[in-house]
Amino acid sequence: MTTHLKNTAAVERTEELKMAAQEAGADLVGIAGLEPFKREGAVLPPDLLAPFTYAVSLAVRLDDSIINAIENAPTPDYARHYRAVNAALDGLSAGLVEWIVSRGFSARAVPASRIEDEANLLAGISHKAVARMAGLGWQGKSLLIVSPQYGPRIRLSTVLTDLPLQPGRPVKNRCGTCDRCAQACPASAIRNIRTADRYASPDAALRFNRCVEQTLQFKARPGIGSSICGVCVKVCPFGRRSASGRGVPIVTGNRSGPFR
Repeated sequence: MTTHLKNTAAVERTEELKMAAQEAGADLVGIAGLEPFKREGAVLPPDLLAPFTYAVSLAVRLDDSIINAIENAPTPDYARHYRAVNAALDGLSAGLVEWIVSRGFSARAVPASRIEDEANLLAGISHKAVARMAGLGWQGKSLLIVSPQYGPRIRLSTVLTDLPLQPGRPVKNRCGTCDRCAQACPASAIRNIRTADRYASPDAALRFNRCVEQTLQFKARPGIGSSICGVCVKVCPFGRRSASGRGVPIVTGNRSGPFR
């Protein structure tokens, strides 16, 4: 098969996959090549990526009415919603794995809800790094992915695969001089440092230990039970523009539909 035909087939498969994932409940879908991640080696376990060449980034939008109710700390409604969206993403990821395997290729889900390194709040692979490389959004000053459509009001999961696909490209960082997240952060953790591409490390953008300590304090509060905050998610202007005072249907663990 010529290079042109291979590329055409990859584009067609990518569009088919994106359509299937969106019909099953994903709000955003993107593809990232795994070579940069293999070179940097920042995955758990270290051989996680060995059989795979691409990562599919899946995003589900958070409910605007729940995010808008956050003031200086996470609410019990947000904690329940956070867990429900993670469950929905895990269902989407599992469905996509089945969809890929049924076409004769290998795939593995990296769940939204699984933390491999509790001390640093790390998953097997950075869902945010995959989403940035896939072009779903840019790395904000809070280190959250800021999507053009929904700002940081999204949750992410990742599916690894050897299915030949067409990867996306990172999008331009549009944070500029905005300091809303830095001003609102209850831990004063966000340094308000601009980057054109990405930060060299979490500590380049955040006083990371402050962020972790604050989310652990929130976790201990009645009705929370997860290491979350949500304040920077709420105040980001890109998310507030997309909300426009409207809410979306509250996500439950059963939101995702069958893959076709």
